[in-house]
Parts: sequence; C-alpha cells; structure tokens
Amino acid sequence: MGALSHIRVLDLSRVLAGPWATQILGDLGAEIIKIEKPGEGDETRHFGPPFLKAADGSKADATYFLAANRNKKSVAIDLSDPQGAALVKRLARRAHVVVENFKTGGLARYGLDYQSLAAINPALIYCSLTGFGHDGPYKDKAGYDYLVQGMAGLMSITGQPDGAPGAEPMKVGVAVSDLLTGLYTTIAILAAIVHQGQTGEGQEIDMALFDCQAAALANQASNYLAGHMVPTRLGNAHPNIVPYQVFATADGFLILAVANDAQFRRFAKAAGADAIAHDGRFNTNADRVQHREMLVGLMKPIFETRTTNQWIALLEATNVPCGPINRVDQVFSDPQAIARGLTISMAHATGPLDLVASPLKLSRTPPEYHLPPPLLGAHTDAVLRDVLGLDADALGALRKQGVVG
Repeated sequence: MGALSHIRVLDLSRVLAGPWATQILGDLGAEIIKIEKPGEGDETRHFGPPFLKAADGSKADATYFLAANRNKKSVAIDLSDPQGAALVKRLARRAHVVVENFKTGGLARYGLDYQSLAAINPALIYCSLTGFGHDGPYKDKAGYDYLVQGMAGLMSITGQPDGAPGAEPMKVGVAVSDLLTGLYTTIAILAAIVHQGQTGEGQEIDMALFDCQAAALANQASNYLAGHMVPTRLGNAHPNIVPYQVFATADGFLILAVANDAQFRRFAKAAGADAIAHDGRFNTNADRVQHREMLVGLMKPIFETRTTNQWIALLEATNVPCGPINRVDQVFSDPQAIARGLTISMAHATGPLDLVASPLKLSRTPPEYHLPPPLLGAHTDAVLRDVLGLDADALGALRKQGVVG
C-alpha cells in the first residue's frame, strides 16, 4: 500500500507541470481523479506524432500524454455546464487536494476557486499552477514552458557563446520549467498534507513557473546576486569549474567533469600532458577558470588522439569523472538503466505499453503502478457512481445532455 493511499486528489490540470506533480502523487498511492473536457481531454492527447494506434488501427492518444498520466482515473465532465461544475464541486468536497492550472482566477466563474471550495471543505489543499503566480504585473499572462525558459533566464545561459558557430539563446531539450514546477509543486503539496494531518487545516498553494525556474538557476543566480556577475552562455562549459565540458574525440564526444585539483592532476598524468600538469596558470580551479580559453585550447588536440571508449577506459581507471553522450535509445538499453529498473510495462487498451518508471526508491512504500494512462472518460461512470452515488439513470441523463462523457 502506497504512502499516500489515504489521499484523494482532484486533478483539474492539463499539459505537463500539474500532471507531472499528480502522477508522482499517484505513484505514491494517492487516488487521482483527472477531470477532462468531454470529446477533447487533456491537450497532450493531441501533441503528436507519434500517436498510439487503437485496436482497429485508428489513431489513439499521443505518446506525450503517456509521460505524465499513469495511475489516474479519467472523468470527462464539462465544467462550463452548471451541472458539470456542480459535480466537480461535490467531488472537491470529498477530496483532500485539488490541483488546477487555469489562468489566474479562471475557475471562479464556475464556483471552483479556492474560496468557494474551502467554504464547503475547510480541510482542502488547493494548489494552483500558473505562469507567473496570483500577483504581480504578469499575473494575467499565459504561462508556457518555452516562454518561461526565456523570461526566467535559463535560455540566456544555454547555448553556444557569442561569436561561436550557431550562437543564440537555446531552450533545453525537454520542458524543464514545467518539470521543475511539477517537482516543486509535489513538495509543496506533501508539506501541506503533513500540516493537514496534524491540524485538520487546509490551505492554498500558489505555484508559478516563473518562480520555480528562477529558483532553479541555483549557482548561476548566486553568481549574480552575491557575486555581482551576470552569467552568459558558455556552451557546454561550466561557469565556475574548468575543465568541465564536452570535448571532441577521434570518433565522437566525451564529457569531462573534473571537479577538483586532484582530479585535474590525475587527468593530466593519464593523458600524458605533463606540460599542462606543471603549468602554474592551471594549478587551481580558480587559475583554470581565469585561463579557460588557453587551457581548453591545449586540451582539444589531446582528446582527438583517442576514441571516446578509449578515453573512458583510461580516465575511469584513474578515477577521473567522464562519460559518453547517449541517445535516448542508448539510455534505456544501458546496463545501469536495466539494473535500476528504469522502465515498466503496463497493459493498455491499445496493447502493452512501455513507460519510464518512477525514480523514487523507497524501501517500505515504493511506487506502485495500478492504472495505465487512461483513455478519455474511462472512469467517468465508476467515479461518479462510487464517489458521488449516482445511479445508471442519472449518469445516462447527464451523458445525454453532454455534461459527462
């Protein structure tokens, strides 16, 4: 039984940040009731190709949807219909947590805002995810991961430096601002659940993509706030550590992650680069950061003398951190990924489905996988019957009116 098996979450979120958080809660045992618009559902069901294929060969959900929606029950309800909004309000009365990512104040028109729901369920935890939060000059702006990567500074420090080929601000290869917000949101909800359990009190949680991405600038933010240095793009180099970057080898690329002076000396000895090892300009990391371009220029031709695998074998033998740059297919076929069980297989309506496993490893309450990513409305009848007590006639009438799907 999962650690959160006593928790019911009403999930009104779509796309990635909110669903990422609720999937984590679901993996830990919470019951996740995902509310979706009849006939359309979560937008990511349509974010393709690639798409799954139904049994009859027709196009099913996009594989994007699968990434953040296992362990959830899909309930199709039209919030814009007063009857639909009333159903969701009744579900909220019986929930421990509500998660939503409508625009700031967007659910108030349906009577599903925090104040309205807290009035009928004072113990409710109500978590809102928006682009910029509930206050400030940008509170009414729509928030998208790509925009936030730019506005919160990440793209200004990602990509090749000015003057290099292909130099321009770059986004990260996944929607990292959404994912970070999902992780921060999970932490906030778990803290609120602890408080709820201790006091019986609910509370409102205000999460913003902009805030979370700015917080995750980490050392780059400190470089500016405390060090008064505005970070810039360095390509694959590190702003505070040298050499800590990608080098071209005889047949590909290698990541070298020298994090201290002892590792640098071991690297120089293994590479036969005595001149570098004894050059006073490179003695300490601070020296190497100061003379970055000179050092990297000396190292580049050295790495071109061996293949990536030859360098890995040589450097790992002397405990110098290094590694390859794997494609996604190579990641999941890697012996380490197999040993750690990083993929799972679930039975889905379209056939067996391989998914990324939860990375959480708990000895007593490990993640569990009960429900594959659901088809739209797959659990509408069951949830409304079991949670709200609706009978077949009531469900039939609501479906005929288009209130549920």
